Amino acid sequence: MHDQDMSLVLSEGDVLVGFSRMSIAMLITNPRLEDNPIIYVNDAFERTTGYARSAVIGRNCRFLQGERTDKRDVDQIRTAVKEAREASVDILNYRADGTPFQNRLILTPIKNEAGEAIYFLGIQKELRPGDRASENQIEHTHLNLIRSRVEKDLSLMLAGLQKLRSTDTEEILHEAKALPRRLECLQLVYEEMKLADRRVNDGFIDLGSLLSRISNGIAFHDGRAGIRFNQFIEPIHVNLETATRIALSMCEVVTNAFRHAFEGLQQGYVELRVTQLAAGGLRIMISDDGVGLPAGAEFPSDKTLGGQLIKQLLDGLDATINVARGAAGTVVMIDVPVGFTDQ
Repeated sequence: MHDQDMSLVLSEGDVLVGFSRMSIAMLITNPRLEDNPIIYVNDAFERTTGYARSAVIGRNCRFLQGERTDKRDVDQIRTAVKEAREASVDILNYRADGTPFQNRLILTPIKNEAGEAIYFLGIQKELRPGDRASENQIEHTHLNLIRSRVEKDLSLMLAGLQKLRSTDTEEILHEAKALPRRLECLQLVYEEMKLADRRVNDGFIDLGSLLSRISNGIAFHDGRAGIRFNQFIEPIHVNLETATRIALSMCEVVTNAFRHAFEGLQQGYVELRVTQLAAGGLRIMISDDGVGLPAGAEFPSDKTLGGQLIKQLLDGLDATINVARGAAGTVVMIDVPVGFTDQ
């Protein structure tokens, strides 16, 4: 499947919906398609600009420009895209109803392993009259921190999709449909990060709260009648990097249990258990009483992006994963050697 074909898969209106609740406007464009069209905007973008998602997907961002937009600002953005580099510009844009607003745009390329820009991430914030210079500087720093975090996380997932160009169409479609779930998981991490900023020990995430929210969301969206779900999660606080990797790993494993463990069965049971280990670190156990893994099957598998993602995330934590096959179902045990903070 060609890169353009895969990009069109990502352009479907319901594919990239993970960051919908962020207060900061966000968009993603694809410079490999003609005229670098938008392939995703979040709800904050719709609220800020007045344009519906369906009205902007597939279009270049220039529709936000108007009569009084400074050409020098436009040229700065155009040059950054052409040279595949970051840019920050305060530009006059126009809403769908024609009213102008001052827009702070931070643009950054999402690159593949070869250093090629495969997407551009745009973070936007409306600048209001009367904002003080000191507040603007703080806001700019805050936007850059968000940009850096989102860029890193998106690079991990979007660049992974590029590796599937040589595989069949079914696999590409499967991974494209899995992307919203991964983005939603990241959204929950960012929400916990925002909450952590208000506490004394900044930077430490309530992992128990985060994993509980993620797993409940998966159970709601992927569960069905007859499938029970229980979770036992101790209150644990870890740093942001650790929380992100653990959250994405657990998301993949729990989703896999709900989607594949009970094929042909009317009833079933999934359990998530997260505990601190006496010797240090934590243990995550995801178990089910379903059909079990097929004989000879590997989990996580190097043949799927999900499997590759799990391995990459856990390698970054020096974590171990063990999979046990029982008479009924599967038990996945992940041990993570992390330190904690008292809250």
